[in-house]
Amino acid sequence: MLTVFLLNVAATWALVGLIWIVQIVHYPLFNLIGSERFREYHARHTRTITWIVAPLMFTEVVTAAMLVLGRIWDPWLLASYPLLAFNWLSTWLIQVPQHQQLSEGYDQEVWRKLVRLNWLRTAAWSLRGVCVLVALYHHLSETTPA
Repeated sequence: MLTVFLLNVAATWALVGLIWIVQIVHYPLFNLIGSERFREYHARHTRTITWIVAPLMFTEVVTAAMLVLGRIWDPWLLASYPLLAFNWLSTWLIQVPQHQQLSEGYDQEVWRKLVRLNWLRTAAWSLRGVCVLVALYHHLSETTPA
């Protein structure tokens, strides 16, 4: 179960780093591309970022489910699950539809909403990252002989 736990922590922290790069670097650049090349830029961004995000999100949710099934009940880990659910719901119900709108062409109002609402996902993933690290520390403290 330690390997699953470590995979979960690794996937979560890879996503924490990625969400901060997207929030601080990628999304602000959308506003600087210019409307002539935006559709091409956005299509390439979504196509290439998906190859990174999808396997990490899949790994994070599958290993989280395995931890639940393995009865790892650390309170910090349990607290991280609603954050995981929020991130999935936010991704599919907010960010994906906004990206679909932007795929038609640059819209400053949609872009602003994307950046503003993505701060919630950035905060949730960051908080989840802290939760899984504390839970891993507790797990290692309990299973490692003194």
